[in-house]
Amino acid sequence: MFVLPFAKEYVPEACSDTMGEPSEGEHMSGNSLQRRDLVVLGASAGGVEALRSLVSLMPADLPAAVLVVLHVPPTGTSALPAILDRAGPLPARHARDGDVLSAGQILVAPPDQHLIVYDGAVTLSRGPQENGHRPAVDVLFRSAARARGARVVGVVLSGALDDGAAGMVAVASRGGACVVQDFEEALYDSMPRAAHDAVEKAEVLPVTDIPDALQRLLADAVVVPDEPAPHLMEQEAAMADLDPSAMHDPDRPGHPSGFGCPECHGALFEIKEGTLTRFRCRVGHAWSPESLVVRQTVALESALWMALRSLEEKATLSRQLEASANDRGHGLTAARFADDALEALTAAETLRDLIGSIGGGEEATPA
Repeated sequence: MFVLPFAKEYVPEACSDTMGEPSEGEHMSGNSLQRRDLVVLGASAGGVEALRSLVSLMPADLPAAVLVVLHVPPTGTSALPAILDRAGPLPARHARDGDVLSAGQILVAPPDQHLIVYDGAVTLSRGPQENGHRPAVDVLFRSAARARGARVVGVVLSGALDDGAAGMVAVASRGGACVVQDFEEALYDSMPRAAHDAVEKAEVLPVTDIPDALQRLLADAVVVPDEPAPHLMEQEAAMADLDPSAMHDPDRPGHPSGFGCPECHGALFEIKEGTLTRFRCRVGHAWSPESLVVRQTVALESALWMALRSLEEKATLSRQLEASANDRGHGLTAARFADDALEALTAAETLRDLIGSIGGGEEATPA
């Protein structure tokens, strides 16, 4: 029998601050009164500046661990930990597999690896991409909500498209607090807007006000129900960590959508959470609607370029065959090849016009 990685026994360190003894009613209901102790930050395009400003205002005695995902290219190295380490009093570094959550420490997801929370620690995974990203904001937020419930504060900063919205829904569904960067201030406002649209109770604040909000939210006592995370959240968190029991489960999350996955070309299953709709394929690639449209546009353009190449090759070959037929004195055959070349070139010009008219979506590359 396969065992979910989240079943590993890790003892939380400074992040296990329990607010005294629960009342009799809370004992009976299986609830406990605790403080929030985990802050998860997600950003993409324009996010480095927002993260640096936010971290510069965080106090050295912040009573929570801080986990960060910035959507970065899979190759090369990331300077983000060094930037954040210099920006404020909290130490920052790339997360390592098995790192225990410690208050007052910033762990940043390394390039090409998901950052996943389980019990009192984190793990790294090269699981399926979400919205074309690894690391992905949604993976971090969803796993944090699954492991920590109401003890999580989710913060979505500047970024393009709608990444982070599904993760914010997960945080809110487990009783966690939600904050988004002020839309007017963000260099790219799509991510915070999408997160707020998905979770309307999320606070909308300029970056300079978020540290004070975090202090307030971390000081508040919250009721943490003693109940497991929903099956869907458990399943998706396990898929992100390539857990075999989740990957081989014949019961896929969602319902067949009729769309194909741009990453692996398998069938996509539609998942609805409140007003939010998203998609996931059999092997785990996940897509929000906007990200799916952008990736479909990229795939469409690629297909058009391949078709254009085929037409140009056909036109060139037809001209060569026309010349060969003329050399042999086969006028009718030469005329047929000339018509084929003209037809291919006409179609190629139509495709060139079409390629020039598609696209124009927001870039999702971090600034």
